[in-house]
Amino acid sequence: MPSFRGFALLTNYETTQPSKVGSKSDYHLDTKAANSKYYNPHTFDPQQEDYQHDVRLNVRDELPDDIDAADIAESMWANMVMTELTWPSLFFGAWAAWEPDSVINYPWEKGVLSPMFRGEHALRRYPTGEERCIACKLCEATCPAFAIVIESEPRPDGSRRTTKYDIDMTKCIFCGFCQEACPVDAIVEGPNFEYSTFFHEELLYDKKKLIENGDKWEPQLARIQEAKTKTR
Repeated sequence: MPSFRGFALLTNYETTQPSKVGSKSDYHLDTKAANSKYYNPHTFDPQQEDYQHDVRLNVRDELPDDIDAADIAESMWANMVMTELTWPSLFFGAWAAWEPDSVINYPWEKGVLSPMFRGEHALRRYPTGEERCIACKLCEATCPAFAIVIESEPRPDGSRRTTKYDIDMTKCIFCGFCQEACPVDAIVEGPNFEYSTFFHEELLYDKKKLIENGDKWEPQLARIQEAKTKTR
């Protein structure tokens, strides 16, 4: 006796009209699958247990008339226990429950930034307070976005300094070419990334704004430049 109940009236309209023997080759017909309507009656017996268990029913009258506790238990075991939807969820859920918490409570907590991080621009000074920028305009020439505009004039002592140093932060693509081209490490991209504004005009930086950024972030900028120098 099979472990499951058979059906009193087995009428599957997919299998009542088999193809004629020899009309199509077994290569093109799935003759061994229980759900195939092209099964060969000479080699496939629909009374086998595998067919009785796997056949697809198209008629509601073929369902069992009564359902007992064994049917419910078997269905719950198959659909709730012996399924790929249960055990992977339990395993990975238990595994993740013991994982360390990786949540950072921003803005009170912030992640570590690499020395190569390119953030808000700044103009640096020497420890004596003198401006580093010598108005060579290499940063302006190397900027692929044409975001930098520099004007300069000579000083009475013969040195050359900028009178205008503007950066359009809305054009900047933060490629870092300007700070790489600078021979005196004057223009740098610092660690600050929190400088969003309400108006476009606030992102048009002039020399005063860049100098203020440099004075504000000088300790961090010095450490960043030292780390970059070691990796060059």
